[in-house]
Amino acid sequence: MDIPALQRLLERGRDSALLRFGLGKALLDAGDTAEAVIHLQRCVAQDPRYSAGWKWLGKAHLAAGDIDAAAQAWHQGSTVAETNGDKQAAKEMAVFLRRLQKANASRV
Repeated sequence: MDIPALQRLLERGRDSALLRFGLGKALLDAGDTAEAVIHLQRCVAQDPRYSAGWKWLGKAHLAAGDIDAAAQAWHQGSTVAETNGDKQAAKEMAVFLRRLQKANASRV
């Protein structure tokens, strides 16, 4: 994705959950985890029912090293996805949570 083009849309007042999602995901793909977290948090704040936003917010938190925030995002996202009938997203986030739990258990 063209990060500068997405940022220009945002600067022009085209703010939306979808734009924040696209910008957050693009920033995460580019390795800018801190900015990705900000935009993905804004995405789910604008549309708390956006399952993919929660999923990628968890991934961004994990990439930033914030395991607790990642787990919290995926818990919230799983609830949202189940409520929306988005079974695939709910399954994916459940898998991410299990992996986190396993990783934490092996560290203890």
